[in-house]
Amino acid sequence: MLGVPVRGLIVIGVLGVAGAMYAVNGGVPMGSDKGADICKITVTADILNVRSGPGDMQPIVSTMPRDAVADAQDRVENGYRMLGDRRWVSQEFVALTSDSTCR
Repeated sequence: MLGVPVRGLIVIGVLGVAGAMYAVNGGVPMGSDKGADICKITVTADILNVRSGPGDMQPIVSTMPRDAVADAQDRVENGYRMLGDRRWVSQEFVALTSDSTCR
C-alpha cells in the first residue's frame, strides 16, 4: 500500500489517536493528577491559629502570619478548613486564592 507497511500505518494511527486525546484533555496526559483540584488559602487575620482539629477548643499546633499562603483540602467541618493531617484553620480568617478550584 503505497510502499508503507501495514504495521507502520497502525503505529501512525495509534500515535495520532493518542495525540488527539492529549490535545482534547488540555495538554494533560489522560489519568494524570496534574488536572486535579487546586486548593490554597491566604491568611486574612494578623495571626492565625492552626489547630489540631476543627474547633475552638482544639489545641493550637502552630500559627500563620497575615498573607501567608498554604495548601489546603476541600474538607470543611464546623467552620474550619483542613490544611493537612491534624492541621485546621477557621474559615472566617482565610480566603481561597484566585487559582483555587476547591469550594
